[in-house]
Amino acid sequence: MSSSPSPLVLDPAVADRLTRDGHGLVAAIVQQHDSREVLMLGWMDDEALRRTLTTGRVVFWSRSRQEYWRKGDTSGHAQYVKAVSIDCDGDALLVEVDQVGAACHTGARTCFDEGGPLPAVVGTRPTENGESR
Repeated sequence: MSSSPSPLVLDPAVADRLTRDGHGLVAAIVQQHDSREVLMLGWMDDEALRRTLTTGRVVFWSRSRQEYWRKGDTSGHAQYVKAVSIDCDGDALLVEVDQVGAACHTGARTCFDEGGPLPAVVGTRPTENGESR
C-alpha cells in the first residue's frame, strides 16, 4: 500500500511551502528554458499548480474569467513544462517552459515587449576600492 498523496491533490510537501495571497494565488513567472527569456506572469492556485506539475503543460487560474486555463488550448501557443521552482518566501513560482509561438495574449513572443523598457536611472555597483564601474 502506497503512502504517497493522491494525484488529485497537490502534494502536501509542496503545498506547505507556498505563501498564497488573499485569493489563494501565487504568482507564476514563466521563462523560456533555454534562452532564459522571461515570457509572462500568470497566477496559480493549488489546483493549477498540481495540474502543471502532473501533466507537463502549464495551467493557470484566470482571475478575470474565474476558471482554469491551459496555455495554448485555444491559441495553439502551448507551454511545455521543463522545470518548476518555488522562491525562498514561497510566494512566487518560476516555471521554465518550452514555448510554442507567442506567450502574450497580444500575439507578442513575450508580455514584456510592449513599448520597450521604462525610463530608469541605470545604477552601477562600486568596485572594491569604492569607485563605480
